[in-house]
Amino acid sequence: MSMRVAVVGGGIGGLALGAGLRRSGYEVAVFDRDTDVAATGGYHITLDQRAQSALQRLVAPEVVRRLLASGSALRLRERDAFWDRRGRLLGHGPDLSGCASIDVDRITLRTLLAGAVGEDLHLGREATGVDQREVPRVEFADGTSATADLVVGADGTHSVVARHLAGGPTNRPAGIIGFSGRTRRPDLGPSEQQRLGLRSGLAVGPRGAALYTGFLDPVGNAALDAPELRMSVTTGPTYIWGAMFPESARTGALRELAGTQLRTALLARFRDEGWADHTLEVIARADPASVAAFRFNASSTRAADLAPWRAGRITALGDAVHATPPTAGMGAGAAIRDAADLLDQLGTATDGTTLVDAISRYEAGMRQRGAEVLTMAMRTVRWILATDTTLGAAATAVASPVLAAAVRLRGRTISS
Repeated sequence: MSMRVAVVGGGIGGLALGAGLRRSGYEVAVFDRDTDVAATGGYHITLDQRAQSALQRLVAPEVVRRLLASGSALRLRERDAFWDRRGRLLGHGPDLSGCASIDVDRITLRTLLAGAVGEDLHLGREATGVDQREVPRVEFADGTSATADLVVGADGTHSVVARHLAGGPTNRPAGIIGFSGRTRRPDLGPSEQQRLGLRSGLAVGPRGAALYTGFLDPVGNAALDAPELRMSVTTGPTYIWGAMFPESARTGALRELAGTQLRTALLARFRDEGWADHTLEVIARADPASVAAFRFNASSTRAADLAPWRAGRITALGDAVHATPPTAGMGAGAAIRDAADLLDQLGTATDGTTLVDAISRYEAGMRQRGAEVLTMAMRTVRWILATDTTLGAAATAVASPVLAAAVRLRGRTISS
């Protein structure tokens, strides 16, 4: 009899695992509380070469091809830019011409993976608890339950499964509240289109105010030129932006707003912090329905602190274990890599290795992966928070025009 696996959570990691298990012949059921796989944030995620290689082990080649046809290749965009709150250029990121990473809409990727899971995906099933008596059991809000040989919690930052295993939360607020939205490039004026360019950018000001503009163009910058396979929900050049402020009562009040009200309040907050109006155009021209707020949560950056439980027939992956702020763009990719490694380790259990030993090896690798991406993400979080001190705010205000002048001078020197 084949191993039965219950996956709790139908986000990117849970669906990737479910697709891989199904393709490998396991008896699998993926449960998610959503009733529509498109009911997720419209922002984008980055998949580096490691995440793409992991996906290739989990899904059929035609799914990978459809993903590449629907993804925006980083190698085709300009180098990232760093700005100050006045819109002055402070520097550039690395050359992306040799980069294999792609950006893809979360909705697009989730829809692709859900199709690969097929009838083994059960929507509208909210897990409320797990327990392990003779066999692992998942309990649902509707009073039903499901048993399996292995239960995997892929239920995100507020994971029911990981909380059960750890005996408490596996992450905590990182000190930043994020706000996201989508703005079509053609909706911006010519000067802002030219300044922002065909690239992503990050602007950081005093007092922890920051604005990231992620450039996504799955049509013009398609990683694979195969229009017949394209299914991206983004059909033209778009800035998917993320605004950030330190967590406080004032910032928390913004979380109560949505749509046009939230967009208006965000603009007012940035103006209060001294940001130039033209730098805020990307927010002002955003689709109001896309504007939303969310809290940054983070787990420990120490591998030894992650998955602090003894290996058994209930485990977890992705943000359920190593909740990662979006500041590194690697959280979803790490969850996919977790899924691929778990599938690989389960394959060894059929060769005489016990299931628990396989889970133990998987969790050891997951701790290292989680610590790696968390360390990268928290560098940016700590940098932003450092500007929210008296010294940090003053240093940011003083240093920005100096750096901007140096960039302008270097540009004139090169051109001459």
